[in-house]
Amino acid sequence: MRILLVGNYALDNQASMLRYANMLCSQMAARGHQVEIVRPRPVLAWLSANMWLRKWLGYLDKYLLFPFTLRARAPGFDLVHICDHSNSMYLRHVASCPASIACHDLLAISSARGDYPGRRVSITGRLQQHWILRNLAAANSVVCVSANTARELAAFPGPPERRVVVVPNAIEPSCAPAAEADVQALRERLGLGTGERYLLHVGGALWYKNRLGALRIFKLLCDILGGNGVDLPRLVMAGDPLEEKTRRFVASNLPAHSVIELPSLPDKDLWALYSGATALLFPSLHEGFGWPLIEAQRCGCPVITSQRAPMNEVAGDAALYIEPENESGAAQLIASRLESLRLLREAGLRNARRFDPEVVMPAYEEFFAAAARTRRCSDGSPARPQGAAKPRGLGD
Repeated sequence: MRILLVGNYALDNQASMLRYANMLCSQMAARGHQVEIVRPRPVLAWLSANMWLRKWLGYLDKYLLFPFTLRARAPGFDLVHICDHSNSMYLRHVASCPASIACHDLLAISSARGDYPGRRVSITGRLQQHWILRNLAAANSVVCVSANTARELAAFPGPPERRVVVVPNAIEPSCAPAAEADVQALRERLGLGTGERYLLHVGGALWYKNRLGALRIFKLLCDILGGNGVDLPRLVMAGDPLEEKTRRFVASNLPAHSVIELPSLPDKDLWALYSGATALLFPSLHEGFGWPLIEAQRCGCPVITSQRAPMNEVAGDAALYIEPENESGAAQLIASRLESLRLLREAGLRNARRFDPEVVMPAYEEFFAAAARTRRCSDGSPARPQGAAKPRGLGD
């Protein structure tokens, strides 16, 4: 099969989407398919050093210039797969080539609709998300990375032939328990003693990652452990640099050097961090999937996460579940289970096997084959192949 993957604009710095597209490309190519990635190139954005102006010039790169490239590249492929639902508008520019799209989450769309109290979205942001939703809802071949995302998508009407399939993200083939020497070398770089315990949080600065909540839970946990005469762990925060309000919380509420900030971490170091951690602390409020959950489990790191979908869907029966907005209760539960968290290691390793590429990619092959059999009408609306049975969707 000849598959054209539509990736994301480089200047948007969406590391997870880059990872998704690259993995699909390498894994499907390894299975004998001809796969290429095309993505919007920064052209006009480089004309200005002003970040505000560069952002708007980037929209022209993505929404004005790139459709010409996509229209020229799509013919000759059996399928065009758009790797990120936020690029759903590109479905209109693949001519008669069958197309599919990956839906990772509906967080931005839901925020723009006012579904999350206190989340303010600008007028232009609301218009953009409405545009994305309108095109996503019209797609007739959609792969969702979790059952929770598929349920949320099902709330929006779509074409009668819409086929929604759940295929989880595959774990990076390089993700594996690190050698003890690598773990120890990283500990030395971070100033962590050989037996010193640390919790690990992995995530960006997005509101639903709940980094401030993770810090509050950590602070309460330290209060409990200190009161019981237990040596206090440290908290390593990997991902985007901490926001100013988060740094203020750390400075005002936690002992010096108890929180280690690690932005822009290479994968090898991240695998070593997972491998040496007491546990991953991942109290997200919402997620589309939750990559760190399976990365941690694959590296033998126990997982503490939210008792919410899709975290409990992804981590399975191999995690300690907390209510992220009950920070005191979360800290008390973690303190009571801290010494036994290591017992989750083997269960986590077993659960992570569900996300091995060898398990996930056959489901993608099946989805792509079905999507490629779907023709598109001349006006761009989806239609079922002649003689084909009605595709099965959620609830069928």
